[in-house]
Amino acid sequence: MNRDKAENQYTKNTSLKAVQTMQEYIGTHFGDEDFSLEKVCEASGYSRRHADRLFRYHLDMSLKDYIHSVCLTQSVKELSESDTSILEIALNSHFQTHEGFTRSFHKKFHVTPSKYRRTQIPVPLFTQYPVEHYYALLDYEKRKEEIKMNQEISLCMVTAKERPKRKLIYLPSVKAEDYFSYCEEMGCEWEGLLNSIPERFEPAALVELPDFAVPEGCSKTAAGIEVPLTFDKPLPEGYLTVELQECTMLYFQSEPYEDENDFCAAIESTYTAVEKYKPEVYGYRFAYDIAPSFNLGAEAATGARLAVPAVKSR
Repeated sequence: MNRDKAENQYTKNTSLKAVQTMQEYIGTHFGDEDFSLEKVCEASGYSRRHADRLFRYHLDMSLKDYIHSVCLTQSVKELSESDTSILEIALNSHFQTHEGFTRSFHKKFHVTPSKYRRTQIPVPLFTQYPVEHYYALLDYEKRKEEIKMNQEISLCMVTAKERPKRKLIYLPSVKAEDYFSYCEEMGCEWEGLLNSIPERFEPAALVELPDFAVPEGCSKTAAGIEVPLTFDKPLPEGYLTVELQECTMLYFQSEPYEDENDFCAAIESTYTAVEKYKPEVYGYRFAYDIAPSFNLGAEAATGARLAVPAVKSR
C-alpha cells in the first residue's frame, strides 16, 4: 500500500471509529437527564461541526436527526407501555414543549402521539445500525467466496417450534436476492416498522417466500413477520398479508462469536448447516412450499439464527 492509500485508510478508520463512538454514546446515554448533542460530540473528540460532517458522510443523516430518531423511537415504547403523560414523555425525549414533540413525532411516524397511544398502529421505529456493520457487510460481499472457502465448520443447534395457522405480514421486493440488495431496493425502514407490531412471533427478518405468496413481477425475497390469524391492524402501503397453514419451524442457531463484525460469516455458516441437515432422519421434511424461511440475523452473544419450515414425514 502506498503512502497516500495508507493515509486515506487511516483517515477512514479514524472517522469510522468516531462515528461508532458517537453511536455507542447515544445508545447508552440518550435517556440521561443531562444528555445533549454537545456531550455526544465531546465523546467523539471532535467539534460539533466536524462530528456532524462525519455523521452525514457515513450515515447520510445529521447528528441532530439521528438523536431525534432514537429519542422518538423510545417515546413510542413509553406511549404503548405506560400511562405517562405526553408532556412528560416529550420532556423525557429531550423536547422542550408538547407541541414541538408532537410535530416531530408526526413528521417521523405520520401519526400524532395521542392517536398512536389509542391505536398502536405499526410505525417505522428507528433502528440503530452500527456504522461498522455496514462496512463489514460491504467487505464480506467482496470477499464472500474467499471467506467461505476458509471457513471452519462450527457447531449449530436445531430447535423445533410448532406454529398454528397464522398470517405473514411482508414487504415484497422486485429484484432483491439478499439482505444487501433488498435494503438497496426497499430501504431500511421495514425493520423498525415490523418490530413496532407487538403481536409478532419473532423480530422482523428477511424472508424467502413460498411460491404462492410471491406477487406477480416480484422476487422471492421480502421482509416480514408472523402474527396471529386474528391480526387486523391497518398496514402502510406496499405491505401485504397472507395466511399460512400450520407447520413446524426448525430454528438453526450458530455458536456465539467474538468479533461483532463477523455476523456475515456466522449467518453464512448457519445456511451451510441448513443445507447439510437431513430432517428425514428425525421424521420431518423441509416444507418451503407452505411457509417462508426467515433470516433472523446474528448477534455476537447468541450467534446467527435461521428458521426453516418443515412438516412431519408420512
